[in-house]
Amino acid sequence: MRNYSVNSIRLFFKYRAPRKKLSSSPLSHYIHTLPTQTPKKLGLFEICESVKTASTFVKPTCNFAYSTDLNDSNDEVEPIDSWEEEDDAEPEVGDGGNGGGIVLQNCTWGQQALAIAQEVILQFGEDMELYAFKTSPQGYIYVRLDKLSNEYGCPSMEEIESFSRQYKKRLDEVGATGEIPDDLALEVSSPGADRLLRVPDDLSRFEDMPMIVSYTEDSVAGCSENTGVYFLDSIETESGCCIWKLADVKENRDPSAKGRPMSRKQKDWRLKLPYAKVKRVSLYLNYY
Repeated sequence: MRNYSVNSIRLFFKYRAPRKKLSSSPLSHYIHTLPTQTPKKLGLFEICESVKTASTFVKPTCNFAYSTDLNDSNDEVEPIDSWEEEDDAEPEVGDGGNGGGIVLQNCTWGQQALAIAQEVILQFGEDMELYAFKTSPQGYIYVRLDKLSNEYGCPSMEEIESFSRQYKKRLDEVGATGEIPDDLALEVSSPGADRLLRVPDDLSRFEDMPMIVSYTEDSVAGCSENTGVYFLDSIETESGCCIWKLADVKENRDPSAKGRPMSRKQKDWRLKLPYAKVKRVSLYLNYY
C-alpha cells in the first residue's frame, strides 16, 4: 500500500465563504447576508488537549481527517502536499464529498473497495454510517463517517482512527491477493457540520436546529434561487412536501425593530416546498 502520513493526525478547519444576499419571498425584506464565521487559530497543544479530553468532537464547524499509512512496517512520512487535491467546486448532494453519496469515478476496483468499507462499518454498530465514499483513478479513497448519535454527526478522533486502521488492514489483505491495487492511499474524515443535508431523509434528524435552505419557487429550469434561515415545521410524506418556518435569528428580524424578536406574523408564516424545489440544505451555525 502507498505510504502516507504514518501515525499523523491532520486537522482541517473549514469555514464558509461570504454568502450572497438572501431572499425569501414574501418576507425578503427581513433577510440579510449571513455573517461569515472567523476561524479561531489553535496551537498544536490546544488541538491535542481538546481531542484528548473530549469523547466526541464538539466544534460544529470543524472537519477533521485521519490519513493513515497503509504500510505499518515503513515509517517514512509522505509530505501532505503530495496528496491529491479534492475538487473545490461547490458541494452538491451525492458528490461523494460534503454532499455525501458514493462516487467511484469509473475505478474498476471501486466497487470492491466500497464493499470492504461497508463490511468494516458494521463493526461499529448502527450508530455509525458511511456519509460519503469516493475513489479516484489515481488510487485515492476518501471516506466520510457519520455518527448518528452526535448532534452534528461528527465521530470522535478515536473512532475515525479505529475505522481507518481496520479498513486499511482489510485493504492490505485483499490487495495482497491482487484483487485490488496494493498501493491505494486512504483518507478517513468527518463530514463536518457544514455538509449538505439530504431531503427529506436528514431533515427530521436536525429538526431542532436552524437550517439554511436554498430553493426555487418555480420548477422551470434556470429559475433564480431564494435562500433563507428556517426551522423544519413538518414533512408531508404523501404530498412530498416539507413545511418551513422562519428561524428567530437576526437575518429574519426587522432591522428597525432594534433587537426585538420576530413579530407574530413572522412566527406564524410558513413556507411549503415540494422536495424537488429544495436545492440545498445545510445547518445554520451562527445560531449558538
